[in-house]
Parts: sequence; C-alpha cells; structure tokens
Amino acid sequence: QVQLVESGGGMVQAGTSLKLSCTNSGRTFITTAMGWFRQAPGKERVFVAGINWNGGTTDYPDSVKGRFAISRDNAKNTVYLQMNSLKPEDTAVYYCAARRTPHLYGKYNYTEEYAYWGQGTQVTVSS
Repeated sequence: QVQLVESGGGMVQAGTSLKLSCTNSGRTFITTAMGWFRQAPGKERVFVAGINWNGGTTDYPDSVKGRFAISRDNAKNTVYLQMNSLKPEDTAVYYCAARRTPHLYGKYNYTEEYAYWGQGTQVTVSS
C-alpha cells in the first residue's frame, strides 16, 4: 500500500527557500524511483526532479537545475525537494510521485511513468 503525503509548501518571497517532504504513510516500503512534479493554474503538470531508488542518480529540467535538489531517506520512507532562490514562476502545486521501476531512465519525466501520486502541496512565491 502506497499513500504519498506531501508537506512543506507555503507562501514565500522571491529569493528565499522551501523544503518539501513526501512521506509514504502506507505500509509498503518505497524502493522505486521517485519524482516531483508541479502544476501551475491552467498549465500541464511538469517534471521538476527525479531520483532513483538509492539516491545515486538525480535529474532536473533546466528550469530548476542548480536551484532545486531532490534527496531521499529510505529509512524514513521520505523524499525531499529543497528549493532555493525561488522565483514567482515557481508558483504551483507540487506533487510527489512513485515510479513503477527503481531506476531513473527512459521517460522518467512523463507523468504516465508514475503509479502513485500525493495530493499536492501549494507553493506560492511573491515578487
């Protein structure tokens, strides 16, 4: 059973930081690749970070590379997204998701690759 719960969102000013957490409150220990996505109003849900099962491989789109960092603590069944130097365009609902495989390869930036999703947490960045 996988039940992903995100937390850590909020309203912040541009240039500051936030750290999101995603915990599996279900009984199943997550050993799959994990991803963070975001969805702004009226836009599609897009990939912002991915991590493989042991944290050895991560990836980001250019829009957040160098500012966002994904990590995981498998002992705590939790994945994190550290977001620095936030910009107003980072405003969105952020979702974590569990992929069907342990590895970060192939189309890991596609929403269809992920079997489980959290409910999302709102991040609002004001200028």
